[in-house]
Amino acid sequence: MSDDTARHQVNHAQVERGRQAREDFDENSPVAPAIRSIDRSVEFLDLVTACHAFVAAAGRVVPGMRDRQLGDDERVIVHENVARVRATLDWIETAVDTGKVDVDDELARLLRSE
Repeated sequence: MSDDTARHQVNHAQVERGRQAREDFDENSPVAPAIRSIDRSVEFLDLVTACHAFVAAAGRVVPGMRDRQLGDDERVIVHENVARVRATLDWIETAVDTGKVDVDDELARLLRSE
């Protein structure tokens, strides 16, 4: 067995042991519900922070474009990115309203810039 194969197998075993330990903790620990609640709060704050960061960045950048005309290629790039942002915002709203967080094929393509 090559060193890479052995390293991969050890790595896989460590990851699997960690996953099993997490499952055991989630099922048996009396503090697991509190930890899940904290995790949800952190995810909520991360999402709010991401939205705030985007708005703040746009608020700084857009006014700096005063009296500037973008070239055709630049406009295309900005419009493509705005479409990605809109699709992502729709995805966020759907996730918040329905709990459905799956990415459909079209959104995945947009997010990968294809």
